[in-house]
Amino acid sequence: MFVSEKEVQVRYAETDAMQVVYHGQYVVWLELGRTQLIEDLGFNYAEMEKEGYVAPVLDIQLSYKKPFRYGDTAWVYTWIQEYNGVRTVYGYEIKNKDGEVCLTGTTSHTIVKKDTFRPVSMKRVFPDWHKVYEENKKQS
Repeated sequence: MFVSEKEVQVRYAETDAMQVVYHGQYVVWLELGRTQLIEDLGFNYAEMEKEGYVAPVLDIQLSYKKPFRYGDTAWVYTWIQEYNGVRTVYGYEIKNKDGEVCLTGTTSHTIVKKDTFRPVSMKRVFPDWHKVYEENKKQS
């Protein structure tokens, strides 16, 4: 299983009135992690879109453990938790500078045609991605 790492500097604009990172901001960090994983595996999401496909989020599960504050550094670790050729579940851990897990989560995605939003098989439409995802997903 391949695990990607993305460093994120906490910006002031990401914090709320309690001076901690606003809970919704973590979804943006997951996207940064997912994009980094895709790039680390040799692909580019923007290229997928240019070919007329998108991978919408179907489900998000998050568990908040410890807060981040302005000025902190976060590390987003991302991997392919599950993959079956049509649906991909990405797994995430976000850790602080001390290596403590501050958030865990998953996001589920499927690839759809941009114009119809009909699901397609990654194996059929993007066989290179399929092969790499199969090789790098978490083993049960």
